[in-house]
Amino acid sequence: MKRKLFTGLLILIFVAIGWYLFLKPNDYQVTFKTKLIPPVANQSIKLWADGLSNSNLENQKNLQNFKHRIVFGDSTYIYEWKITQIDDSTSQVKALITDINNSLANKIAIPFSDTDFEKRSKNTLRNLRDVLKEHSEQFRVSVIGEETIPETYCAYVTYESSQKNKAFKMMQGYPFMNMIQNLGIELNGPPFIEVNTWYVQKDSLSFNFCYPIIHNDSLPEIKGLQFKKIQKQKALKAIYNGNYITSDRAWYALRAYAKKNNITLENKPYEFFLNNPNMGGDELNWEAQIYMPLKN
Repeated sequence: MKRKLFTGLLILIFVAIGWYLFLKPNDYQVTFKTKLIPPVANQSIKLWADGLSNSNLENQKNLQNFKHRIVFGDSTYIYEWKITQIDDSTSQVKALITDINNSLANKIAIPFSDTDFEKRSKNTLRNLRDVLKEHSEQFRVSVIGEETIPETYCAYVTYESSQKNKAFKMMQGYPFMNMIQNLGIELNGPPFIEVNTWYVQKDSLSFNFCYPIIHNDSLPEIKGLQFKKIQKQKALKAIYNGNYITSDRAWYALRAYAKKNNITLENKPYEFFLNNPNMGGDELNWEAQIYMPLKN
């Protein structure tokens, strides 16, 4: 009987060792918490990875599961990210890390020594954790609830962009404001964007950058500039405070609120910018009113 137990135990040990060395899909795992909801953590990790010297998004199953290929010197690592929401404002970030050239050697060495691979992984994720913490303190989002997108007439230009470059595309449209005013067209409120298409999985969008104007019957023809009426419509509203580069953080907050409260939305947000970024100042005092239309 004892021999059978001993034999069974040996088999289990060898199976466990075989799984660890040859079947376990990663070499090392780091887990930490962040005060960001999963899709915002997703965007922030991608922005952090873009700042590294040699990093590429390898695959994205969804906003909570995606991979990066990151090169450090002569080593190539795969970072598999798994983000899990803990509560309304906190997520757990899990990084499953593999050195594709030295995976077996790392698995053998890690249980017995503090390897360079392990040290680098810890330091890299410690840096990322600090970056996410800093970002969480750079903006605020307050969901207001159901309101109405105001009706207005506007002049607009259309752009296609990644989410992270939205604000830079908007800056290209600023000369049109001076052009409009020089032609004697009266502005009628702060500029805003109207998103036509938001490709959530691809982090890209098509949007109209709009200047509210007083409508008249003799509007001039200007290359690249069009005119339209924005119809009022029911929407969820949020107030965003922070740099307008990351105002899309409010989009995800509205989506999360809608999911929690069984509200169906159109993924076509509007953003009304109440401050002029060129005036500088504390970015947490910049305000944008964000609307996500209700689906009929």
